[in-house]
This record gives sequence, structure tokens and C-alpha cells, in this order.
Amino acid sequence: MGKEPVCIPILRSLSEWFGIEESIINYSAEIDNLPTFLAKDSEQVVGFLSLKVHNPYSAEIYVMGILPEVHRQGIGRALIHQAQEWLMKQGIEYLQVKTLGPSDSDPNYAKSRAFYMKMGFRPLEELNQIWDEHNPCLILVKRI
Repeated sequence: MGKEPVCIPILRSLSEWFGIEESIINYSAEIDNLPTFLAKDSEQVVGFLSLKVHNPYSAEIYVMGILPEVHRQGIGRALIHQAQEWLMKQGIEYLQVKTLGPSDSDPNYAKSRAFYMKMGFRPLEELNQIWDEHNPCLILVKRI
């Protein structure tokens, strides 16, 4: 069985971040084809992280989701550490993540940016051309 069936319900539980059905469908089409790491509490999957490797030097966190009831319990941190260990074994040097930029005042994404900053990511650039002018994309990068 693929990982998509356990990951998509997690995204659906995070409507503040993943409220666009078309995006969820796009994620579901990709998850099983990407390196995807799962976080379990007993037997239940409570979080996941999927990577997209762009070239021999860099990758990105394509999508990450953690059930709301277990936020702030170290699951995101553990998933990023697990992904970084895998990336280091592949010889990859840089990890990026895209999130809604600070020019949009959404408080949920402010929490996301704070989390990534705490994990060692740094802002590279905010662009309106990646998604659209109503969804400024902030690219954060980290040397691993």
C-alpha cells in the first residue's frame, strides 16, 4: 500500500493551510512517487513529509502535514531531521521550502515561517510569480 491514503486525510485536517482541493489532488498524485517519511503515534500516522529532489545538490520539502491535535509535540522537528539524514546520505547539500510570504498577514503561515526559521531555514526571496499576486511565495533555504 502506498503512503498517499494515510497522508491525504492529514492534509484535509489542515484546512487553514491546505484548503484548496486542487492542491490536495496534486499532492496526492505525487506523494507515492517521492521520498516520504511518516511519523506514527502507536500505529496511527500523525504526520508526514515528502521531499522533491531537484538535482544532485538540492531538494525541497514538497509537502508536510501533521494532525492538528499533535502540533507542538516535536513531530515536525523529527520529520525534518529524518529527511535531512536521508538527504545527507544522498549527498544533497541544500534544502528549501516554499510557504506563504510575510507580505500576507495570515497568522497560520506566520507560525509556519517561525517553525522553519527555528529549524534553521533562512528566507531567500519572496516572489509573486510562483503562485500568484494574492499568494506571495517565500522561499526558505537551509544548508544541510
